[in-house]
Amino acid sequence: MRYVVGLDGGGTKTAVTVADESGALAHAFTAGPLNLNGQDEASVRSTLSGICAEIARVLDGGLNSCAVMCVGAAGISNPNVSGRLTDGLRQGGFRGELLLVGDHETALWGAHEGPHGMILIAGTGSIAFGRNADGEVHRAGGFGHLIDDEGSGYSIGRDLLSAVVRASDGREAPTVLTELVYERLGVSTVQELVGYVYAKDRNKADIAALAPLLSVACEAGDAAALRIAERNAAALVDTASAVAERLGLAQGGELALLGSVLLQSSQVRAAFEAGMAARHPRLRCIDAKRDAAYGAVLLALAGLRGER
Repeated sequence: MRYVVGLDGGGTKTAVTVADESGALAHAFTAGPLNLNGQDEASVRSTLSGICAEIARVLDGGLNSCAVMCVGAAGISNPNVSGRLTDGLRQGGFRGELLLVGDHETALWGAHEGPHGMILIAGTGSIAFGRNADGEVHRAGGFGHLIDDEGSGYSIGRDLLSAVVRASDGREAPTVLTELVYERLGVSTVQELVGYVYAKDRNKADIAALAPLLSVACEAGDAAALRIAERNAAALVDTASAVAERLGLAQGGELALLGSVLLQSSQVRAAFEAGMAARHPRLRCIDAKRDAAYGAVLLALAGLRGER
């Protein structure tokens, strides 16, 4: 029996799915992060070595029975990133065919159980991506938190912090976000808040981690929070629409919604779906059929059949 493996490499963890050549699930597990633009070399190699060891442990024929492995990760087009991945997996003992693709590609395959369709991901960052039946592809967004990623967890977290400081100096009305943010961060003044935000070790994930507070404030009817939800939802509508219109899918395509913002913030999702319905009434928003790790499995199976 031959097997394939799909990896969804993330900044906090890597989801691994093992399937046989018919696509039936054989094993699934999580490993360490593969944030190849941020993790040190030793951490990446340790994660990859552990993945190879676990695959070898669970398959009767060991690692040699794995014919194709597909890895979806951010920054894969960077030769340094792809080189580190390849070297780490080869050193871990994998000798089969290796497919390296962007994580948006594996997410698309998983969400639609195939190569065609559209996805919108709003997690720590945000990006829309799609492929039509003619094989044309387009992406919108995903250019990083400093110049892009509107509608993402980072964008929402930053907006929450902005609302707090604006309320503190009178530019906006008082907001329940102040108490929520202070409690979450363990601070009690704007000065302490500023110290937290601009600390040298602060990163975008820390800011994005504040995003769930938006739902709490929206449920309380807070005006500032409701504006933040509407603004970020509108930005996501623009991002998704750019892909739908470029690929000719606005008049009947399906858009799979992914990421913590769209899956956990009912206010942002409702506002987004209402905005998309108003702009593209024939386009359907759906939940993903499969996760990105299984999307990587589907890509690996396509490779096994010689379809890539």
